[in-house]
Amino acid sequence: MEICPPLSRSIAGRVAIVTGAASGMGRATAILFAGEGAKVAVTDLDQASCDAVVAEIRANGGTANAYALDVSNHDAIKSVVANVASDFGGIDILVNNAGISAFCPLDAGDEYDAIWDRALAILLTAHQRTVRAALPWLRKSDAARIVNIASTEGLGATPGDTPYVAAKTGVTGLTRGMAVDLGKEGVTVNCICPGPIRTGMTNNVPEDDKTLYAKRRTALRRYAWPEEVAHMTLSLVLPAASFITGAVIPVDGGLMARNA
Repeated sequence: MEICPPLSRSIAGRVAIVTGAASGMGRATAILFAGEGAKVAVTDLDQASCDAVVAEIRANGGTANAYALDVSNHDAIKSVVANVASDFGGIDILVNNAGISAFCPLDAGDEYDAIWDRALAILLTAHQRTVRAALPWLRKSDAARIVNIASTEGLGATPGDTPYVAAKTGVTGLTRGMAVDLGKEGVTVNCICPGPIRTGMTNNVPEDDKTLYAKRRTALRRYAWPEEVAHMTLSLVLPAASFITGAVIPVDGGLMARNA
């Protein structure tokens, strides 16, 4: 009888890229990964914001570098990914987290087209471009892990949100397609669909409205903290998570499970 080889639950020494890591779920993920011993590339639009996260990680004994990155810029993606691989000696983990909100009514004219194009560029196209840029190094890893952050808007829809819904639904399909394409090489690709989370995108929602929505829609009757999503991301990038790929996992407090 064959015996399963040892399965590690440590990412110590692994090199991880996290996009959109200056705030919210990305920041929580970068800090968590660094606390687990990973070498973390903190990427986001603003260099100073990335530097602040890196300073926090280093102050707590972790290893991280900051990289300004506009994920809508293909050349910038290729450059930053190559720099990360050079600085850290490879890439093992990629978390595609960078995002924007994209609410817009269908009859908004040219504004709708502009928001549509921007939503797809940042929320979907950037995912495949970052994965493709990182593949030469991921293929050299003995535990290559890709996690794409989508949304419960990719599983259902909120009125007035079609650009975001389309992009996030695309992320779930992209994840499955990539999982099938890369499975033979041992590269796993999974997707997390966060529900109502306390991030920059929801900062402007009044607390009373948050409470009312959560009680009406979620089984747990509350919003989540970014750290709660980060822990699911960590679970998916462990070397031991070697037989999980193509999964689309809601982290939503039971929002998608609840009918009434």
